[in-house]
Amino acid sequence: MKKDITVQRKIDHIELCLNSNVNYTKSNGFDKYEFLHSALTTVNYNSIGFETLFFDKKINFPFIISSMTGGAEESLQINRKLVEVANEIKVPIGLGSQRQLLESMKFVETYKIFKKNSNNIPILANIGISEVIALYQQNRLDEINRIIEIPEADGLYIHLNSAQELFQTEGNRDFSFMEESIVELINKISVPIIVKEVGNGICFQPAKVLLQLGIKGIDVSGSGGTNWQLVEMQRSKNINNNFVEWGLPTSYCVRTVSELKKDHEFYLIASGGIKNGIDIAKSFALGADFAAMANVILQSVIKDGVNSTIKLIFNWFEDVKRIMLLTNSSSIKDLRNNKLIKIEDMF
Repeated sequence: MKKDITVQRKIDHIELCLNSNVNYTKSNGFDKYEFLHSALTTVNYNSIGFETLFFDKKINFPFIISSMTGGAEESLQINRKLVEVANEIKVPIGLGSQRQLLESMKFVETYKIFKKNSNNIPILANIGISEVIALYQQNRLDEINRIIEIPEADGLYIHLNSAQELFQTEGNRDFSFMEESIVELINKISVPIIVKEVGNGICFQPAKVLLQLGIKGIDVSGSGGTNWQLVEMQRSKNINNNFVEWGLPTSYCVRTVSELKKDHEFYLIASGGIKNGIDIAKSFALGADFAAMANVILQSVIKDGVNSTIKLIFNWFEDVKRIMLLTNSSSIKDLRNNKLIKIEDMF
């Protein structure tokens, strides 16, 4: 019965994200900032490049196609298209939650497709903190290696989703041993771990604790995009308006977590309501190393197809290049050098 519940939940999530309004009403916070135009720019537009490394693999853009779906028959064609996009633009891609693989191998192909169809792009496996805690308590954390080995992943996403679980009818409400289970898991697997939220945000203090535990990346996943507590409220047909907008804006999370770069070496990933090249550029200006998107990409590949999605992402980074020229920034590092101003401070 539990296996069927997991599969049906994944199907519900796909249908709601594609067909219902499950986004935050409040913004990701990037609209509160404006770029400082530089009338004396000396940048050569054609010299701007974005190539970088992600866990020792070369990629073309500091961009991640974030974790979406898997573990249901409906996921296979979606994931095949997502991998095709990631291959063409040569960027990392995250798997949807692999909890279902711990329960059954029935839909293993929805995860194998990532390695089978990829062309040496970085792949991130994905599991929820509730599953990590449960396996820790049962002394079964070694089983996480299976979800890493099946797609031959280069890293592991652990997603923190307490608000989603709280409003999920069948959700977990006990997060005891979270830190202990993460430390133990670091010692059990051979790939680096990135911790991400799912839309409620990771700010300075939680990020500091995670980095002290040994985490190698923080994906802040702030509010402004897909609202997973609302998804669960819609699934259960029980809307709690007091918590619909719960969460920290992405811009705030990126800005505060970036302060930890003075003392820690880690990847800072901006996600949560990022919709275009302007948001991507603002996330870099606030300190992010990478930007990530999920639902915008999902909507695009389903409704417009692979080629249109590839063109869309290329166009976003052309806008980033335009912003870099207009702010006299020859690199993303330059873009972080006081190129943003709060709009409220301009008047």
